[in-house]
Amino acid sequence: MRRSTLSLTIGALCLVGCSTSEPPGDGSAILESPDGSVRVALELTPAGELQYQVFHEGVAVLEPSDLGISLEDAQFSEGLSWSSMSSPEKIEDHYQMLQGKQRDIYTAANEQTVRLTNPDGEEITLRLRAFDDGVAFRYEFPENDGALQRFESERTSFDFPKSAKAWMQRMQVVNTGWESTNPAYEEHYEMAIPVGTESPTEAGWVFPALFKNDANWVLLSEVGMQSNFHAARLQTQSPEGEYRVGVPMKGEVFTGGDRLANDTGAFHSPWRTITVGSLADITASTMGTDLAEPAVIENTDFVEPGVASWSWGLLKDESITYDIQKWYIDYAADMDWEYTLVDVNWDQNIGYERMQELVDYAASKDVGLILWYNSAGGWNTAPYTPRNKLLTRESRREEFARLQEMGVRGVKVDFFPGDGQSAIAYYRDVLQDAADFELMVNHHGSTLPRGIQRTFPNMMTMESVHGMEMVTFFQETADKEPSHAAMLPFARNVFDPMDYTPTAFNDLHNPEVTRKSRNGMQLAMPVVFVSGQTHIVETPDGMAKVPEYVRDFLRDLPVAWDESRLLSGYPGKHAVFARRSGDRWYIAGINGEYEPKVLQLDLSFIGEKKGTLITDGEEPRSFQRRAVEAGPLELTLQPAGGFVAVFE
Repeated sequence: MRRSTLSLTIGALCLVGCSTSEPPGDGSAILESPDGSVRVALELTPAGELQYQVFHEGVAVLEPSDLGISLEDAQFSEGLSWSSMSSPEKIEDHYQMLQGKQRDIYTAANEQTVRLTNPDGEEITLRLRAFDDGVAFRYEFPENDGALQRFESERTSFDFPKSAKAWMQRMQVVNTGWESTNPAYEEHYEMAIPVGTESPTEAGWVFPALFKNDANWVLLSEVGMQSNFHAARLQTQSPEGEYRVGVPMKGEVFTGGDRLANDTGAFHSPWRTITVGSLADITASTMGTDLAEPAVIENTDFVEPGVASWSWGLLKDESITYDIQKWYIDYAADMDWEYTLVDVNWDQNIGYERMQELVDYAASKDVGLILWYNSAGGWNTAPYTPRNKLLTRESRREEFARLQEMGVRGVKVDFFPGDGQSAIAYYRDVLQDAADFELMVNHHGSTLPRGIQRTFPNMMTMESVHGMEMVTFFQETADKEPSHAAMLPFARNVFDPMDYTPTAFNDLHNPEVTRKSRNGMQLAMPVVFVSGQTHIVETPDGMAKVPEYVRDFLRDLPVAWDESRLLSGYPGKHAVFARRSGDRWYIAGINGEYEPKVLQLDLSFIGEKKGTLITDGEEPRSFQRRAVEAGPLELTLQPAGGFVAVFE
């Protein structure tokens, strides 16, 4: 049964500027964002159940939804009463990111803490923040005399009207897939489905999840990967459009570790985030890092975002040889790329001694090497090596010290166990130890970053996506690549770096799979998609076949942006972004549909700069270019095609 909209009458409110710390007398409260466009209302029902509702420009984007969380020895879901409420306080932060869609970030929100007491007299704190583009909240537990406190359940829900639509990705079931390497956030999105649609898997739905409620778009996610808490998802069933927070499945753990949150001291949940507004508001939001823990490592001089050559993307296991990797180092040097990624079984096929030769050779070409590792443990049976070297702190630090001495620049760690508390702790432990030895990290076969790139700036990217390697394996994925690519900027890639591994201009080296996307889309992907390290899958021979002006574009490709904005788009249909690096503007777009699309773009914000436009030619694997000026621009995207333009 639907509940009525929470009251917004002034007599029931504690508005920004209230001076009292007393709880509201009638069981209702509201917090508004700095510009007043977003409000979150709280209400305590007669049964002592806490509910909330979010409003944007006076319109409800969620129906009254549940709050509540319980530990094994302390229930905070019903029978609650107000204990105290802080005066709203404006929280401001100014920070810089080494990677991502925006370098210099200023954020502001109004914050309020609400303390509630359960029937046993135990307290919990709900911390609320209202931003101009959304709402966030988290649960905070006080220390309990050093006793171990364990998570039991969460009541949090997000209740949408039946008329709303959803764009969601199913969660993979633990210990399924190739060599039991799931879950890895590597599925396609269900698009524009009715809310309340049951997930095709018992594991539920992943974050971020995108919804449309009338004129408002809503993106649900979470931020903050603390070592003592598990990562969440949405439950499989959502009756009448009410989605509840779910927990990892049994087995999503580091071997012998815990699945659910626990701590002996004070601790808190991740932030639950609700971003609201237009698609431009959603894609411009920085809530995903605003709420993340600030950097915990002091030295970031070794962190350098960049582009990498990568043989395994198309040539697979057989390419991991000394000679082919030397060829790819020369390729990276010719393209002015910063890195070469050496993938699976390098320890067997090349060995540490010859790898030292490759590291030295790469350094002479001003190219850094990144080496692959299997996260290993009992959670996967993948035979690839190096394996088991990162499982203990002692062996991990010994290996990282050896890599640092060799001159290796980073590691790619693959096949993680999922979202359990011990798995989340493992992600952070790898990042911390890698930072101590000045190594950058790419987590592959992994969970969602959840803002960890701010906390550990050496975390360059995480896969967490059905990416290009899947296109090379399955025709169904190749068929869906255009719409999937046009979906990712509106959900998975809104807040966090995404290792899609884009850009194949020629054949996929698999005779059973034909790529359906055109080359214009492949060229646009490294701009549309955001990642601290971008691994280009095209081979040296394949790159030699494209026009020199295409190679020049990729030679100058930034991966860290000063400013970004959505110019046009709709999830799964098309996406056009403008991104600025220094004084240069890059415009890139992709067509997710198999029919031509006419775009009318206003580029007047660029000023008087001159530009060069590269689009698809008449043939599916060809290009064409022409000069353009900033201002109104009309162009036609080919089916499953794309474009890039550079203004300087």
